[in-house]
Amino acid sequence: MRDSQIEAIVARAASVMGTSHRQAPVRDIVGSVRDGLSRLFSLPDGWEIVLGNGGSTVFWDVAVFSLIRARSHHLVFGEFSSKFAEAATAAPHLDDPVVVGSEPGTRPALTADASCDTVAYPHNETSTGVAMTPARPDGDALVLVDATSAAGGLAWSASQADVYYFAPQKCFASDGGLWLAACSPRAIERIAEIKASKRWIPASLDLSIALDNSRANQTYNTPALATFIMLDEQVKWLNDKGGLAWAAARCAESARTLYSWAERTPWASPFVTDPSHRSDVVGTIDLDGVDANEVNAILRANGIVDTDSYRKLGRNQMRIGMFPSVEPTDVAALTTCIEMVVSHLRS
Repeated sequence: MRDSQIEAIVARAASVMGTSHRQAPVRDIVGSVRDGLSRLFSLPDGWEIVLGNGGSTVFWDVAVFSLIRARSHHLVFGEFSSKFAEAATAAPHLDDPVVVGSEPGTRPALTADASCDTVAYPHNETSTGVAMTPARPDGDALVLVDATSAAGGLAWSASQADVYYFAPQKCFASDGGLWLAACSPRAIERIAEIKASKRWIPASLDLSIALDNSRANQTYNTPALATFIMLDEQVKWLNDKGGLAWAAARCAESARTLYSWAERTPWASPFVTDPSHRSDVVGTIDLDGVDANEVNAILRANGIVDTDSYRKLGRNQMRIGMFPSVEPTDVAALTTCIEMVVSHLRS
């Protein structure tokens, strides 16, 4: 988070904290976020920014009820993409999904089973540091892209997806408790179709209700207003700096610094071996001959936090965030800090 986002909470809080989320001061912020995201993503006419309470985990359940007609096809290449597939598998009103996976550190080929009305995959798999640029497979399935760690830092085209959904705590440097989704006209038609089918949908997971509220610049339940303030500040900052192209270039610069350092360092290597699959926003670096947990602990003790690997991956590695708020020079400085710590541990 940038300092100005924290300062904005103090500066803007008096007009919104404690007031109804259905009143103008809060709705103005929500409207600013929706307009700013539409501009950042260069959304065509007919697309809408829909939002609701909860994070991406909640949105998987929203999609199970409100977007998947009967059967979904999931590309799984990490922890979070697997959780969406599990949610679809558990849904009693849906047919068993088609699940195509690959080993951690890789990604499967983009395909779609003809029996499926929905295709789902992540833009960036946060757990492994593998990225997959949104693209439409053959067929006419609705394309859902999990963009929680990618949105605002990796480029994408609205022509290649129907629902691009995310939570704001990564590239948008805000807090959790909110999901947002850029929805195409095809997605909006699907929402209406499923609603008209009389399928039972819990109100909190009903995307048609979320859409109606979003059009009024509000959420179904009272949201965390500080989250919206920080998100609004970040979206404005990204747009003022040059939009998604600027943000993606900044993240790419940080990624080049990190991966080139790992490739030339004898005891470090990029976990994702195929350079074209490597993420520009989450870098995973394997360490050899030194305990990554010790390195991370020493960094944390000195104020450099959250470089730990994803716990369920079980590798001796570091995971580095390279989101737009991170100065590329700080990534270079971090590699020097890691070298100092390793030198200390080996001495």
